Amino acid sequence: MSFFSKKLGIDLGTANTLVFLPGRGVVLNEPSVVAVSEQDNQILAVGNDAKDMIGKTPDSIIAYRPMKDGVIADYRVTEAMLRYFINKALGKWNIWKPEVMISVPAGVTSTERRAVIEAAIKAGAKNAYVVKEPILAAIGAGISIQEAVGHMIVDIGGGTTDVAVISLGGIVACTSVKCAGNKLDAAITDYIKKTYNLAIGDKTAEEIKIQVGSAVPVEEELAMTIKGRDFLTGLPRAVEIKTNEIVKAISKELRDMIKAIKDVLQETPPELASDIIDNGIIMTGGSSMLRNLPELVFRRTGVKAVLADDALYCVVKGTGIALDHLDTYKKTIITKR
Repeated sequence: MSFFSKKLGIDLGTANTLVFLPGRGVVLNEPSVVAVSEQDNQILAVGNDAKDMIGKTPDSIIAYRPMKDGVIADYRVTEAMLRYFINKALGKWNIWKPEVMISVPAGVTSTERRAVIEAAIKAGAKNAYVVKEPILAAIGAGISIQEAVGHMIVDIGGGTTDVAVISLGGIVACTSVKCAGNKLDAAITDYIKKTYNLAIGDKTAEEIKIQVGSAVPVEEELAMTIKGRDFLTGLPRAVEIKTNEIVKAISKELRDMIKAIKDVLQETPPELASDIIDNGIIMTGGSSMLRNLPELVFRRTGVKAVLADDALYCVVKGTGIALDHLDTYKKTIITKR
């Protein structure tokens, strides 16, 4: 490893992209959003600048997410976004091409995986490695995945919920469902439309989820005032909304996530199942930070669930650790020169 070859770990998510530089930690955490001008298809802004534009753009500008359900939906824009993030992380005086490790959902097809690798190479990487998210999440959560012990990881992001049982450095049973943070936001938007006849934007829905949302009903409810557009009069209006309404609004989506966990538990070999009862389920990813979600998992599965430290950063930290110990994690890494 020469001094000049830079290494980067990228958690390329549906909602956020995080970049990790070994030795420096997480250097970048920005929304996976790109603003494109409609006339000449030019890319105007990426990341935070572009997210501020969502729902507020004139017709000539479109702000959208090039990643859908954890995979690349728009290749050209994803490549431009990756290039922006790589350059921003390395600084503009950097002339060396970095080695890049990128996370992909567990259920990704080989075509989708190749698309990620090619986008990274085109965006200026020397080599690109892709690793499945649950493995990186486990490494980042501080689990020694090489042991002959079963660990269950539930990684809930913006686009996908990845559930995997990991033992001896590999995935024994896993599933990936396209039901995660974005679906929760959509359910909230829907509920407020039906109940209050109020149209709200994606950003507001996400704020409601973070500020008052919960996975199980609570005694002491939180409340917040939301503003949107009345469907009947077309005029702006504000309403107050409480926690237990949101619990009801997102219950179906949460049920889908719990079902994914149950499906994987049912596929798990008995020896590993007993390990999982001892060690519990480890929850990572931004959406697993929803209030009382570990409690809901415990109630539905009977297995205790714990939220990992820095849940949002587990995957990207995992890329950093895996980059430092490439040879140890050879088995789990898919590479392309």
